[in-house]
Amino acid sequence: MLTLTHNAAAVIRNIEGREDLPMGTGMRIAANPEGGLDLELRPAPEEGDQIVDDAGARLFLDPDAAIMLDDKALDASVDPEGSVKFAVTEQPDGMPSDGRPESNGMPG
Repeated sequence: MLTLTHNAAAVIRNIEGREDLPMGTGMRIAANPEGGLDLELRPAPEEGDQIVDDAGARLFLDPDAAIMLDDKALDASVDPEGSVKFAVTEQPDGMPSDGRPESNGMPG
């Protein structure tokens, strides 16, 4: 399952939390005919979408995007002008399916 970095989750929560958007809004990732991915804000998932919720950061993945992103991580950055850029990367080693780094039980 697609995981989110802490940066991506924070950026998505910030975008989705805007007051001018309806409650429950999420970012939808859908495969396009060219083999790429499209990202857009949606008020709700579409039928068949996989829902990823990381501490309030909601993503809706269409079935094809869910397959393409199954072993990936979504990262995000914000440049000094406030523009957001998302990047799909490989999941780090030791990353369980819930997207949280494994702990060895030792304090950080």
